[in-house]
This record gives sequence, C-alpha cells and structure tokens, in this order.
Amino acid sequence: MRPAVRFLSDELVAKIVTEARDILGHLGVEIHNSGILDMLAEHGARVDTARNRAYLNDELIDRALRTAPRSFQLYDVFGRRTHDLSGCQVHFTPGSAAINLLDPQTNTARRPTTADYVRYARLVSRLEHLASQSTALVPADVHQNVSDSFRLFLSLMHCAKPVVTGCFTIDSFSVMKDLQLAVRGSAAELKAKPLTVFSCCPTAPLKWSDVTSQNVVDCARHFIPVEFISMPLSGFVAPVTLVGSLVQHTAETLSGIVISQLANPGTPVLYGGSPAVFDVRYETTPMGAIETMMIDCAYNEIGKHLGLPTQAYIGLSDGKQFDAQDGLETGVGAVLAALAGINNISGPGMLDFESCLSLEKLVLDNEICGMALRLTAGIEPKDDFPARPRFEELLQGQHLLISKHTRQHWRSEHFLPGRVIDRANRSRWQEEGALSLHERARQEVARLVAASEPPALPTDVQRELTRLMEHEARRYGMSRLPHEEL
Repeated sequence: MRPAVRFLSDELVAKIVTEARDILGHLGVEIHNSGILDMLAEHGARVDTARNRAYLNDELIDRALRTAPRSFQLYDVFGRRTHDLSGCQVHFTPGSAAINLLDPQTNTARRPTTADYVRYARLVSRLEHLASQSTALVPADVHQNVSDSFRLFLSLMHCAKPVVTGCFTIDSFSVMKDLQLAVRGSAAELKAKPLTVFSCCPTAPLKWSDVTSQNVVDCARHFIPVEFISMPLSGFVAPVTLVGSLVQHTAETLSGIVISQLANPGTPVLYGGSPAVFDVRYETTPMGAIETMMIDCAYNEIGKHLGLPTQAYIGLSDGKQFDAQDGLETGVGAVLAALAGINNISGPGMLDFESCLSLEKLVLDNEICGMALRLTAGIEPKDDFPARPRFEELLQGQHLLISKHTRQHWRSEHFLPGRVIDRANRSRWQEEGALSLHERARQEVARLVAASEPPALPTDVQRELTRLMEHEARRYGMSRLPHEEL
C-alpha cells in the first residue's frame, strides 16, 4: 500500500472549485495581452477591453479541462524517458532562477557566474534522486536579455536530464524553442518527446502580464509543456485563510489552463504553484512555513480532482546558510509532497525565499529526496510468508547477513544514502576525519563534479546549439560567451 496524506475532503475540494469558477465568471481575470483577449472573445468569453479583463464561463473552463492531457512524459536529451507525470508518480527537480549562490568558502551569498552554472549542471547529472534539472541559477556575467536562453543552452550542453525552465521576456522564447529543436531534430519529435517544462506565473491577484500570458500561448503552439505557478500570498494579496488562498489559486490556475487549451487543445500542462503565507512580522513569504506546505499539498488534491498532473515549489528552506533550518524545512516539505503524490516537486537546493542556491544543500537534499521516494514505496511483503523458514534460519545461524533472502532484497528494501549522510559509529567517524555535514557536503560536491562528463551529444547538434546561442548573444552586443573559456 502506498502511504498518502490528504488535507481536503471531497466536498471541500468541490466547493473550492465551484467558488473559483464563480470568481472567474463574475469578477474575471486581468490580461495585459490584446491578442489573448481577442482569442478569448472569439471563443465566447465576455471581454472588457478597456479594463483588460476577461470573464470565463463554465463552458470555456469545461472545454479546457476536457482537452488538457491527464498525463504526459518527459525525455532526456537522448530521447530516453525520465518522467511519467501521472497518478501519484513523484519526481524531484532543483528550484529555479536563483539570483544568488551560497559560496561554500565564505558561507555568504554572491552573484553566480557561468562557471558556477556549469558546476551546478554537472553536479545534477550525478544526483540520482533528481529526475530533472532546472535553470536554477541566473549567471551575472551575461547580458540580462540573453540570460534565459543561455541558461537553457548550458543545461543542454552539460547535463542530459530534461529541464524545468522559463523566460522573462517574449523574445527569449524563439531561441529557447530552437535550442530544443536542435536537440530533437524536428518539431514532431519535440512534440513526441518533450525536453522541457516552462514555468508560467500569473500575478496575484487574478492577473496575467503580457510576457507571461504570451509564454503560455507560445508554448502551447509548439506543444511544449507548461507548469502554471500561481503565487497567492495568504494575508497579503490573497485571503488570510488557507481555504481562501486555495480558491484564488484555483481561479488563477484555471485561467491559465483556458488560455493554454484555447491556443492549442491538448498541450501538456502541470497544475502547479508557489504560494506562501505572508509573515507580517518580517514582511516575508516563508516557503518553509508549514501552512505554505499545506496549501501546496491541498492544491495538488484539487489538481488531481480536475484530472491533471501536478507540480509544487516545496522541499526548500528560507534559511540563509547551510544549517539545521535547511534540513528541517526541506525534509518536512519533501516528505509531505511525496506522500501527497505531487508529480513534479521543485525546490531542492534552494534557500532564502527561492533566491539563493547552495550546491552543498543540493547534495544533502538529493538524499532527502531519496528517502522520500523510498517512503512512497511503502511496506510490502517480499518472500516473507510463510515466516517460519526465515526464523528457523535465523535461530540456526544467529544472523541473516548472508542469507539468500537478505542478498535478494536488501538493496530494494533499505535506502542507502551517499557519503554526505553520516551513519558511522563515533570511532570510525573520528578516524575518517570527524568531518561536519558542511565539510562532507563540500567534498561530495567536488567529487561528483569531477566525476561528471557532459552528455555526448552529436557534434552537429553541439555546433547548432552553439551557433544559435552565439547569434542570440550578438543581438545584445556580446562578441563572445563566458562558456568558451571553460
């Protein structure tokens, strides 16, 4: 039996969805994109162009929910399937778009460079419990208008795993789509084997910017999966109650699904988000708050009620250093998310309200993810019945270390963490240097990065990726890219 956790009754889920539909029909959603407003009007929405507002009726919402896929898969750069985003299948990916890196030498935040991004991508390639990579760092040594595409370029060149990404400008999408086509070879193959998921974020409350709404449409037209990242802040730009915030989250996410499915019915979507409660004492949005985690798990239940695969930013910390707070908040979040059956869990490696990434924390979080995945496997009998023969063997030999039953099942039954987790007795720990968690994590980052190799993409694919990226860089006055020096 798969262990599970639930926060909402079926009746409460239905009530929240009903209230969200009422809001979309009577209060509407603000959309700062005239083309999308026109599209909605053509399909029967009531549109107030003077106020950039669209009112979505039940027929539009129902049509979108009928065409949105119930599941989809992701594939790595070689076309191997890595994700089954269906049911309660769970996958972990690092958090995204950190503007700072926690420097392991000084334990302070600094702006990341291209070299930092390459180390990150190569590290992720060696972390077995992270099914995908993300464009997790924003390198400060390239033009800001190149940043979106450059991060995807580096990810494709240095790690084979699929990428959770996104763009902060409309213009970035074209080259990011072309980078994926260079890897896949054709639009048909990219549709058949998606390589990325684009994060698309409405603005609370009930608003879509020109850039983000256009990203939704552009992705849909090329069958590139999107994850909708609604971000209600309970008590600030959302109702203070968790149920009220869930109503807002549902309305904002449903509006994105309508836009996506009208643009191209059948385009894959993830019912996702990054909500938080608002801590009025510090004027912050704690991702490590237990209420934030509860909202994440609860909207996952709503997404599954609507028949959609789900995503959440959970399993991360608001701490500023690599310390015990990281483990507390990340561990609780990752376990809750796994038990809730969230399909794509984004967050490992992240600190400081999603603004800072730590490679050392990412190594530790990989182990947390492994433990959470083991938890979801539950407890099942494995040649345990009848039990008497096993205990006859135990009583005869006084141990079962080399028993056939032990040798057959110990790897699948027991999760064995890597070197960053200390399970040695004190004397052995002292003999091996009495290393702290921080010291073990630093050593493990260095070891894994040194052992990694970039994916062996065909030479013509590498050349095309480089050509596309260099052409994009020249558009913004860059004569060379920092990666050429690495």
